Amino acid sequence: MNLDDLPPPEVMWAGKYVRALKRGKWEYASRTNNIGAVVILAEFEDKVILIDQPRVPPDCRCVELPAGLVGDENPDATPETTAIKELEEETGFTAERIERLGTFYASPGMVSEGFTLVRAHGVRRIGTGGGDESEDIRVHLVPRAEIPNFIEQKRAEGFGVDVKLLLFLNF
Repeated sequence: MNLDDLPPPEVMWAGKYVRALKRGKWEYASRTNNIGAVVILAEFEDKVILIDQPRVPPDCRCVELPAGLVGDENPDATPETTAIKELEEETGFTAERIERLGTFYASPGMVSEGFTLVRAHGVRRIGTGGGDESEDIRVHLVPRAEIPNFIEQKRAEGFGVDVKLLLFLNF
């Protein structure tokens, strides 16, 4: 398949945040308004900062890295400014510097959304986290070596696990 030979995407339906597109025989989902995402790899005192929160699509709480949408509230936002904002809001930590590690796609056959993975440097605690008034976020500080066991414990409790946590599993 040559992507240049495909017709432009056709919007099949669109909501406020998500739209379904068709391009040739392919049907896929994308975010509206060219909104992107940033995922934050942050450590504090040799522990990785993880969160869990309720997620509607899988109908369970999910263990994840902190993350946020780039440009959903401020069209001038960057992955770096969003990473600091979301790290502070979700976890109660901030960072002196954000390093971009690259853009990745979690399910490229189904959704067009990618995310910028960043690493936070100079992480320090400034609050309690937990998200904004519409969120129910729990913060976990987990040593890297214990993440596989932490994930299995959370699975046993009925939690979902975000695919990005594969970074920490030793297969």
